Amino acid sequence: MSQWLSAGEVRAAVPMPAAVDSVRDAFLDLADGCFVQPQRLAFGGEAAGGDAPAAGTVLVMSAYHRPTGSATVKTTSVVRGRDPLIQSTLVWTTAERQFVAEAATITTLRTGAASGVATDLLAPRDASRLALIGAGAQAADQVRAVAAVRDLRTLTVFSRGTGRAQALLAELTAEFPRLVTRVATSADDAVADAEIVCCATSSDTPVLATAALPERVHVNAIGSFRPSMRELPADLLATASAVVVDQLDACLEESGEIRHAVETGLVDRAAILELGPALRTPPATDGRTVFKSVGVAAQDWAVARLLDPAFAVSPPAHG
Repeated sequence: MSQWLSAGEVRAAVPMPAAVDSVRDAFLDLADGCFVQPQRLAFGGEAAGGDAPAAGTVLVMSAYHRPTGSATVKTTSVVRGRDPLIQSTLVWTTAERQFVAEAATITTLRTGAASGVATDLLAPRDASRLALIGAGAQAADQVRAVAAVRDLRTLTVFSRGTGRAQALLAELTAEFPRLVTRVATSADDAVADAEIVCCATSSDTPVLATAALPERVHVNAIGSFRPSMRELPADLLATASAVVVDQLDACLEESGEIRHAVETGLVDRAAILELGPALRTPPATDGRTVFKSVGVAAQDWAVARLLDPAFAVSPPAHG
């Protein structure tokens, strides 16, 4: 029998550390060929690379996990200027069970979890200072995910809306009372002494300058999802010691930063690593490192499996 899970039920059932572990397992399974994962379908204005019309954009993402015979299909509408920006529904299906869940929460959880996996792989083990650029719907789970893999001591936030940054910090301080927080006056100010940076904006132009970053820092970028959007400066990608993406084909299709860097020859396509293989063979992490994510359906599957009691305790396919 089908079951509906609300945003609150999803949040209560999936603590961030569990999401990070499950998403890590999913990326390993993805690298091992355990998923059938068609390219994301996009309908509407942004699908054609232009501005979204009033009706917005509809995205459809699906994944089938061969070892378990389980599948997810997520449908998302994105309308700029709407609050909330994203509305989404996910269907989980196995031979024994099906449920439908509110998926905007699943999306923020799995996006944060991917940053957590990448941070655990690429950031210094003793990193404790996080800078967050953007204070929108994705922001809090970026912090929660980094906190799941590193002992955070300080959090600096920059947002074009100071009120949103202050509200976000109030929410996070309640969860992490020992965290020392600050609202920065600019993105460059925010990242000046950071050891980890998370960019979670819908910017069409780079939100920070490479020269403002410390020489040793890890940067996650999860906000841009169209070829015209770029959160990161090109010279950061060109000079980073490691550039890791969730899935290369998806980023070359949807990430403005990655497409521009490859098309202009600033970064050799062969030098860009996918997260799953990088977990198997970790890259050098001296200097600056970058993780760029546009989101893949295997991540949705990874969070959804934690909502099915029969799958939440099952071992990953990769052993």
